Amino acid sequence: MASGKETPRQKMINLMYLVFIAMLALNMSKEVLTAFGLMNEQVVESNLNATERNNKFKQGLDEKASEQPGKYLSLKNKADSISDLANDLYNHLESIKTSALENSKLEDVTDYEVMDKADAIDEMFFVGKILTPEGEDFLNQMKIFREGVSEVLKTNLSLQDITNDVIKKFSTNSIVDREGVDRDWIEYHYMGYPLVASITKFTMLQADIKTIESELLSAMLQGKLKIEASLTNFDAIVVPDKTAFFSGDNFTGRIILGKNDKTLKADKVLINGKELDQSSMMTGQTLLDFPAGAVGEREIVGEFQFREGDSIITIPVKSTYAVVPKPNSATVSADKMNVVYQGVRNPFSISFAGIPDNKVDPLATPGLRKGKLVGKKERKSAGDYELDLRKMPTALKGKKTINVKVVGTLPSGEKVVTTVPFRIKPIPSPLGSIDGETGSMSMNRADLASAIIDAQFNGFDFDLPLSVDNFKINIQGKGVFACEGDELSAQAKQALRGARRGSQITITDIAPKGRGTSTIIPTAAPLIVTLKN
Repeated sequence: MASGKETPRQKMINLMYLVFIAMLALNMSKEVLTAFGLMNEQVVESNLNATERNNKFKQGLDEKASEQPGKYLSLKNKADSISDLANDLYNHLESIKTSALENSKLEDVTDYEVMDKADAIDEMFFVGKILTPEGEDFLNQMKIFREGVSEVLKTNLSLQDITNDVIKKFSTNSIVDREGVDRDWIEYHYMGYPLVASITKFTMLQADIKTIESELLSAMLQGKLKIEASLTNFDAIVVPDKTAFFSGDNFTGRIILGKNDKTLKADKVLINGKELDQSSMMTGQTLLDFPAGAVGEREIVGEFQFREGDSIITIPVKSTYAVVPKPNSATVSADKMNVVYQGVRNPFSISFAGIPDNKVDPLATPGLRKGKLVGKKERKSAGDYELDLRKMPTALKGKKTINVKVVGTLPSGEKVVTTVPFRIKPIPSPLGSIDGETGSMSMNRADLASAIIDAQFNGFDFDLPLSVDNFKINIQGKGVFACEGDELSAQAKQALRGARRGSQITITDIAPKGRGTSTIIPTAAPLIVTLKN
């Protein structure tokens, strides 16, 4: 444009140009408003379909929990908690949308071109820049959902990716805008936006809720089915053609895989023409107790009955056993290995073939008592014993072996004595761990600062929970810091903030303590962490 004073004609051209640009902007604004509305319609329909799918999934899970509560009830309870949290937030968002549309007094809620005002949401959430009770309630509902899901899933490490996704998508932390200004989350997302845009954003949040719910329900069931199908749940079972062989015979039989399902319980068991009472039908096993009979081969026949849906599934039982003459030695074995460990409850099976349990006496072996822990229950069936070395008996201190001496009393009153030695071994050294990871790993600075330092055994067959009393952390370039408990000290966290990316962090002298035992646990193997940022 030429410099100097503009002519009337030039002024008119400039004015028309400005009007033309304004008209284009107005048309574009209406198109954008309509696009938001159409997008909202599509997501609403998708949310309805997702709700129907999730409800069908829950219905199927409820049926499984009803049929097999031992296997699926715990999973159902977690799924119910997730669904309750999801429904509460979903319905709260729906009430916000309904209230905003009603307050706008629109004649047609599908006429998106007139939904360009921000008043409905602004007046609902803000007085100036101060949040109204409705705004505070919205933020609180987001927090309840976010923290509730994290609490339900905190013990399931395999679902931590989904948990982190929930924390990220439903975070209400302040946001730095493009101009570098730190703004409240709710103000950044909802203040001053056209009504149709805010409605669509609420609907997108509802879509995230349904997606998260679907992912969690699916992942939890897949995890359960994976555990059920895992080969670790199967035992190799040797089935001999007969249960007693004479000297000089060849052993003949089969090896089959049998599923070791400790949650499955039969509805009805018939053995040798008699129905067993409910006390015999335990989860994962059925106890048999009947007179053995005279010397010779005896037969066991019957059936298991399980309810599956509307049908009764029958599994036949057929086996034989031999009744042998009086024994002359005891059978003594440790259930875990040919050794016993300090600091734990060592389960034993002690029996004399042909001698009832009440006629078998392990004498005064220090720490040995009747009954043993199976899972979380105390069991005192025939042959069940336990060598409790959580507090080392005075008679065994400093010794490397223990002799288990057993006396069996025959029907004639004759006593048969058997002595079996077992090596006493200390508890092995555990491994330091963070979130189940051991050895070397890479971590974000913030994750390491908030991490719980733990210890765990590798390949130790006993259930001995550990906690950490103290440890040391060596931060490259910053020095070594002693930390009490299982978290980084304030000084260590301060030093960590100043460490460079790629710095190597070594966590050593991890001092674990076993719960329920006075035995000293060896120092755990160190951890090496490389800072990712």
